[in-house]
Amino acid sequence: MAEAWWGSPTSSSWRRPGGCRSGSPSSQMASAGEPRPAPPDAADQSFDYMFKLLLIGNSSVGKTSLLFRYAEDTFTPSFVSTVGIDFKVKTVYRRAKRVKLQIWDTAGQERYRTITTAYYRGAMGFLLVYDVANAESFSAVQDWATQIKTYSWDNAQVILVGNKCDLEDDRVVPTEEGRRLAHELGFEFFEASAKDNINVKQVFERLVDVICEKMNESLDVSDAPAADGKGARLSEASPAPTRSCAC
Repeated sequence: MAEAWWGSPTSSSWRRPGGCRSGSPSSQMASAGEPRPAPPDAADQSFDYMFKLLLIGNSSVGKTSLLFRYAEDTFTPSFVSTVGIDFKVKTVYRRAKRVKLQIWDTAGQERYRTITTAYYRGAMGFLLVYDVANAESFSAVQDWATQIKTYSWDNAQVILVGNKCDLEDDRVVPTEEGRRLAHELGFEFFEASAKDNINVKQVFERLVDVICEKMNESLDVSDAPAADGKGARLSEASPAPTRSCAC
């Protein structure tokens, strides 16, 4: 089995697991105390890489719906607010590599903010979600971006997602406004609909691809000789595994 690398929920560093660990495929609920990694799944140990991804954004923007649409291809119109943090696991194939994704769904309410930000460290990618029919959720994007910068590691990749693009008659955030803000923040941009299954798979797979690309770029830098003849060292804020991700 190929080596796998994954980040601890409370650490920005990479580590090689003694026995490759993964989250249970079923949805699990984290306690309101210290963050914990997903429990091991002894039935499925075969993967090349493991990435931890987070969905963040205001409450009711559709983060849970995006997760369920991607992980299980299901959608329910009823709204149940996430309490604390929840997660699912999905394995994808990207360029002949098997990548296991730990996808964490965070609560958007302010009272859970201390709990959810503890999970930012070690996350390799974020989907920052707003509702195209909710101006307040769009206005909050800047604050969420600041939290990513404050609590995550420097090389974490972010995609801004305008969800519920099926609600065209109720839209209050034009597509160009979302694209402009993403450009200002240095994020990629998609509009999506969990209900109509528009761009959901594309958003997640693009995030995985960007993470792989950045990992390879970091490893190229680390392999280049420095002026003193030694290899360049990556900063502690942006560690990378010693093996290139070819996905």
